[in-house]
Amino acid sequence: MKISELLAKKIPTLSFEVFPPKTSSKYETVKAATSAIAKLKPDYMSVTCGAGGKTDIYTADIAASLGSEHSVTSIAHMTCVGTSKADAKRRIKELEDLGIENVFGLRGDIPEGFDMAGCDFQHASELIAYIKSISDICVGGACYPEGHPESANIYEDIGHIREKVDAGCEFLTTQMFFDNNIFYKYLCKLRDAGINVPVAAGIMPVTNAAQMEHICSLSGAYIPSRFINILDRFGSDPDAMKQAGIIYATEQIVDLLANGVNAIHVYSMNKPDVAAKIQENLSCIVPSAKK
Repeated sequence: MKISELLAKKIPTLSFEVFPPKTSSKYETVKAATSAIAKLKPDYMSVTCGAGGKTDIYTADIAASLGSEHSVTSIAHMTCVGTSKADAKRRIKELEDLGIENVFGLRGDIPEGFDMAGCDFQHASELIAYIKSISDICVGGACYPEGHPESANIYEDIGHIREKVDAGCEFLTTQMFFDNNIFYKYLCKLRDAGINVPVAAGIMPVTNAAQMEHICSLSGAYIPSRFINILDRFGSDPDAMKQAGIIYATEQIVDLLANGVNAIHVYSMNKPDVAAKIQENLSCIVPSAKK
């Protein structure tokens, strides 16, 4: 199923992101985790790829297995970094042959020392436009409620989001955020800019203090004082921090749904128990979470 068609129904949806293994030795472990999450029957699952498309073989394999083994709609990530037009054409053909109807077009993180000058695609909008020129596969894209770190300001960044949508991006998924008010203000800015495609809210259940430190170093996301207090109080107790992190993420999701945000995308970090608990907490709120 095309995710654009699912989101057009405007009913609450819950989806999970998983990542493929970096090496073949980790394949079975990762496959078991992603399969366990798929057994929860979310509305769809996204499968990331490594920097420079290094894990695109595993990305396609896991995305395909979600559909063939679990009947779960999947979306495979594809990045500009290290991807030529020939690569993109080959990968799209492979996804289509595997029965995958959705792809997530990203620029991707630039590995240290990598020169983008010789790449066929400099920006996600260029990759998205090329994909749409060769296929009718559904294409999603990323957006940043706090602004992309390389943009001068939020308005410049929204201009780039506009370029993605004009290129054929059919829905957006946000980077993680921890303050819903930031998302609501951002959504208003998108709509004011004429960007009216569905926007899935990206939620990260933070289950340990080290995870939050890593998130902050990578994304620079604003951490509300309420969550800082949780880290201070429970960060040294793994079980308590895990429970508190899941509760915080659930409360974020409930507030989003109550305010008319129907698409919720959870960054699961390949943790089936966390995904299951989030789903359980929403069992009477999100149709696909009912068992």
